[in-house]
Amino acid sequence: MDRSRLLILYGPLLTLMLGHFTNDLIGGVLPILVPRAKAEFSLSNAEVGLIVLAYTSAASLSQPLFGYLCDRFPRRWFASAALVWGGAFAAGWALAPSYEFLLALAFLAGIGSGAYHPFGATNASAVTPAAKRNSALSVYTFGGSFGFGLGPVIAAILFAFGGDYGLLFLIVPASVVAVLIYRQMGRVTEAQRSVSLSAGTIDASTGSPPWGLLARVISIVMLRSWVVLSVFQFLPTWFDGLGYSPAFYATLTTLTILSGAIGTLAGGLFVDRIGARRLLVGSFSLLVIPLALLTQFPGPLAFAFAMAFGFLGDAGLAVPLAAAQRLLPGRTGVASGLILGLGFITGGIGVPITGLIADQVGIPTALLCVAPLTLLGSAIALSLPGRILVHAEAGERPEAPVTPQVATSSGGAAR
Repeated sequence: MDRSRLLILYGPLLTLMLGHFTNDLIGGVLPILVPRAKAEFSLSNAEVGLIVLAYTSAASLSQPLFGYLCDRFPRRWFASAALVWGGAFAAGWALAPSYEFLLALAFLAGIGSGAYHPFGATNASAVTPAAKRNSALSVYTFGGSFGFGLGPVIAAILFAFGGDYGLLFLIVPASVVAVLIYRQMGRVTEAQRSVSLSAGTIDASTGSPPWGLLARVISIVMLRSWVVLSVFQFLPTWFDGLGYSPAFYATLTTLTILSGAIGTLAGGLFVDRIGARRLLVGSFSLLVIPLALLTQFPGPLAFAFAMAFGFLGDAGLAVPLAAAQRLLPGRTGVASGLILGLGFITGGIGVPITGLIADQVGIPTALLCVAPLTLLGSAIALSLPGRILVHAEAGERPEAPVTPQVATSSGGAAR
């Protein structure tokens, strides 16, 4: 394949990944923001969890709606507007005069995140040949995980140099990347056409969606989200209470999330070799071990255990997304919104519940209480039929490739 063809096929994927990186970097600021908010507004762990819930619920519950709009009314400016919206309201966190105001701003910023996710995932799938879709979505997801991982470090730097007002800087990367994505959307359409010509297209399925299978796929994401987000969000609060410096727990949180990003990328590289089911079951089952060790050794060893937790927690992250898109052919926006939205809302709801438990028994014990949810996720993954993991299981081939809709440069839908 010549260089120009590679650029056409993979350049748009990298552009969408950059948008995902920027979008999730904003959300990655929250783990460092909440300890400051807890001290400033004298909050309980449960109230801290509500800040996370406000952002996550808005980002999650809005995604099926935005996924539907992405399928029906794709527009070139959609992703750019979502980034600017999210960046503007996240920058407003710097000016929040009260806890209630901060909750409202977190909710509004979450809507911007919810708007970007289905658009990015749909187009990342559309510009990639079907046989490479698991790997491509892992690359796309890696961008978001990497951005979320850098969020705590960026937040710590902004707080160090500008105090709370440093968060105003968040509007800058959001705006710059929004302009870049808007200018590159023509290449996304060109890549989609190239994929269509090489693979052929079929009409969207007109049969009844397999909601039972889809519910199982979503439940895997739900359980993983509850456990992983609880650890991500309460690590800074826990180590802050133990007397560690912001630099220590910001670095710990960042390395944990970045390890997740590496796990996502590694999962995408190995899923075609070992199979999606083995990847999901293995990573979920093993996740309990580093989590248990992390709660028992809150010191320098925490770095090793937290990084192992992050790696395993995100290793199979892209597989449920690809499976949902196969279950809803021609409606990848809705599928992406359901997985990234309804799946992850459990994390937003679960964090305050974990916080309530932590107020009674402490954060380490609370994290141990939610750890068994990963084993339940493993059991559900075992029950999934191989046909919905078609490109991840050796020897299986799809009946025909499905080409989702993408935004065209003129605002219409390319089919």
